[in-house]
Parts: sequence; C-alpha cells; structure tokens
Amino acid sequence: MAKGKMTSIFFCQNCGYESAKWLGQCPGCKEWNTLVEEQVSKTDLKTGGGVTRRLGAQIQPSILADITITEEEKQVTGIGELDRVLGGGIVAGSLVLVGGDPGIGKSTLLLQVCQRLAAADKKVLYISGEESQVQIKMRADRLGSFATQMLLLCETNLDVIADVIRNTMPQVVVIDSIQTMYNENVSAAPGSVSQVRETTGTLLQLAKGLGVSIFIVGHVTTEGTVAGPRVLEHMVDTVLYFEGDRHASYRILRGVKNRFGSTNEIGVFEMREQGLTEVQNPSEYMLSGRPHHASGSVVVCTMEGTRPLLIEIQALVCHSNFGIPRRQTTGTDFNRVNLLMAVLEKRCGLSLSGCDAYVNITGGMKIVEPAVDLGIVIAILSSFRNLPLDPHLLAFGEVGLSGEVRAVSMARQRVQEAEKLGFHTVIVPKVCEKDCSQVSGIRVVGVSTLQDVMDFLLG
Repeated sequence: MAKGKMTSIFFCQNCGYESAKWLGQCPGCKEWNTLVEEQVSKTDLKTGGGVTRRLGAQIQPSILADITITEEEKQVTGIGELDRVLGGGIVAGSLVLVGGDPGIGKSTLLLQVCQRLAAADKKVLYISGEESQVQIKMRADRLGSFATQMLLLCETNLDVIADVIRNTMPQVVVIDSIQTMYNENVSAAPGSVSQVRETTGTLLQLAKGLGVSIFIVGHVTTEGTVAGPRVLEHMVDTVLYFEGDRHASYRILRGVKNRFGSTNEIGVFEMREQGLTEVQNPSEYMLSGRPHHASGSVVVCTMEGTRPLLIEIQALVCHSNFGIPRRQTTGTDFNRVNLLMAVLEKRCGLSLSGCDAYVNITGGMKIVEPAVDLGIVIAILSSFRNLPLDPHLLAFGEVGLSGEVRAVSMARQRVQEAEKLGFHTVIVPKVCEKDCSQVSGIRVVGVSTLQDVMDFLLG
C-alpha cells in the first residue's frame, strides 16, 4: 500500500491532545513534558487513521418514548469476584480494559476466564501479541485442562485479527495486549498513542457491530495509569485495575469505570501455583496474623461498594530526635493523618507536635473513606499512651475539625460484619447508635466527640 507524505504530529501521552509543534505543557490536561513526536502520513490524517465510515447512509433518529428496554442477559464467568466487579457478568458487545503492573496476574486471570467460559460451551478466542502458542500452552497447563471451544491466535496485525473474529464469531475475545497490536493504515509504531487509539476504535466497532465481548489488556505507566492516551479509558465500557504488590500473594481487582454496574466494587484474589483463587471472606483474610495486646493496633470497617471490609490500622508514635518530627503513612492520605493529629492535639490536649508518627493500613489496601478517621485516631492515641486495646474492639466514624464524630453510611451493615467475625465491642458515631443497636450479640458504644472516645478507652 502506498503511503502519503510523512509529517510530524505531537501527541499528549496523558490526554491525547494533538499539536503541530512540541509544547512543554499540554494545553489540554496542563501536564508537563507529556507530548511525544510521531510520524504520520497525510493520507492517515485525511481518512481518520483508516477508520471505516459509512457515507450516504440514511439514518433516522428514534423517538425515545418508543424505545423498549429489554433486560440484557449477562454471561457469568464462573469467577464470583470478577462477576461482582463487572456488575453481574459479561455484557454482550462490551469492551473491557484490564490494566495493572507487569506480572500482577492480568493474563492469568483472563486465561482462567477463558477456561471457565469454554467449559460452559462458550466459544472463546484468546489473541496474544506477546507470547507464542507454546508459551501460552505451558501457562495454561498449570491452570488445568481446557475445552475444545477455546481458540488461540498469536497475531499482531489488526486486519488479520478482525478477519479471524468475523470468520469464527466467538462470544468472548481477549486481546493481550493492546500495545502490541498495529493497524497498517496508521504509519506510527506499535504501542504509540495513535496506534493504541485507532486500534481500540476498530475493536470497539467490532464489539458493537458483531455483539462480541472483548477484553483488552493494557500496560501501565510508572504513575499506574494505562499507557497511551487517556481517551482510551473513555472509549471502553469498563475499566478494571489490578492492585497490590506483585511479590505478595493477594491481588485486588477494582472497577474504575463501569457502564453496567457500580464502580465501587472490588474483587480479592490470592495468587497460587494453580493461578488466581478467589478470597471468599476478605475481612478474615486481611486480619490474619494480627498481633494481640499490642498498642497502636485497631480494626476498622470500610465499605467497598456493597461489601463491608475489615482492615487493621497500625500506628507508631514516638518522640522525635530531630527538630522536625517525621510523619509517614502507608495506604492512607498523608495530609489526612496530619489533620487528625492536629485535632487530637487541639481538642484532646495530646502533645504530638514533637513526636514522629507512622500510620500503616495492613494488607496493602489503599483506603480513602472518611469512616477510617476514628480508627486512625484511636491507633495514634493507643500508641502514644502505650495502651494495648481489646483485640475484639472495632471502630468507625468520620472525625471533624471540632473533634466531633460524624455519621457514616451503611453503619448497620458494618456492625453486622463485625459481629459475624467475632468482635465483641464496636465504637460508632452517636447518631448511628440506635440503628446499630438492633444487631444482637455485640456491644455498641456511641460517641459524639473524641473526648468521649478517650473517656471510654482510658476509663
């Protein structure tokens, strides 16, 4: 195919902004040093990168009141934690982006999805641009046997991939990964901004036109976002991210965007030799190995979507040997911890200005919900006074600047989860006490201010 005259265009790697010349700051997203140069032909610019256009089609708009809604059936994958994050299963014609750090388990999870769907007599096509058929076969043997409905293709040419999808008509397609695919009509190199964008656009047309569900694996940058333009996330229906340390055994699958369900749900997995295994009770899993009768340790309850999750918060407070105290946090907002320590010092009279403070959310979780404020305060107070807490004590609540303990949502569900795991006492905001007291088998203590918390713990 003859190519047109080449020209240079600068793309922003963060938001996809296009510029005819290099700029230090992107005018679209205001980020610095994100514009990269790519060589494209003028033919590509005129044709929109080879995207097929239906010219002259007589398309008439529809009347909204005449449109009938049918409950579209969702295909269950057989992996409950994944189905929870997807909103109940895979929707036909959907485009799902799965991102995460290298080696965290993206390809393993999708290969397990293909295994379950093929066993359910669904035609599945796994397309890999990074591994050979032998390499994938070696990885698949560790997961178990695969049904004959599982098809495998090692190819990076998008035109060939599109023809195979149209000829075989699978119900689910996995693309591993989007950065290795290339469109011959786009002159840029594979993995570049324009290639990733145009390739995803073509896959989107295939998914919607043929009713095929497509999963796309995306590499991430050092900042943790999918490599390529940010418009990639706006084109797909669902964006899933794998979180957690690749050297640890647990993995957390979080929905960042979902047109067919909630974006607050998470799925918890454990990496084993046979692949990723679902963690049915993540609260019990996160609290395993928790020290008893140790100061600075308390359990809080946070909500991830509709799921209550019990997490241990640890704090270490000690006098500083330097003029400027050191503060460090893991898994929670650094500025929020500084704010809570200032509230403790102002409203409760604790002398924390000359102390180093270290706060850790165990299990590798990242919690930003305000309901963990009370747990952070109690952990800091326990460590500062060297006061071991009851191991069967749980707390949750938002703390205000006046030292008040404010209400949080779904308080009753949090208390029920604590009672299920054997906790005896739970500290809740005073306004939530009446609703939480209906849960039998657990003592509910309502507090209005941080002074009430101190009186209960120290009295």
